[in-house]
Amino acid sequence: MSNPTQLRYTKEHEWVSAVDADGVATVGITEFAANALGDVVFAQLPEVGDTITAGETCGELESTKSVSDLFAPVTGEIVEANQDVVDDPALVNSAPFEGGWLFKVKITGEPDELLSADEYTAFAG
Repeated sequence: MSNPTQLRYTKEHEWVSAVDADGVATVGITEFAANALGDVVFAQLPEVGDTITAGETCGELESTKSVSDLFAPVTGEIVEANQDVVDDPALVNSAPFEGGWLFKVKITGEPDELLSADEYTAFAG
């Protein structure tokens, strides 16, 4: 399992990219989470314009094994949801750090407890 070093991670197994020049970051779930879920068959993502709060539920992923809540890694406003994942949820399994990203958020608040790639790898085992 590899965790890209340029990303930061939550203990709920979401990742968040560095913020771009417009204050927007991309969010997804980790390869560890995707493997634990099994084959993802449905994705309910937050909608453009929704406000999310770090640590709170903002959507869900349904797999052949279970339904898992998505937790917001940051606080902000949704500026884009990945329609490709809604149309083909298996992207979360096949490319969790690339085409399987979930949404983009204009960040207004960031928690202190985001983990580095090394910290997340140690946490996830």
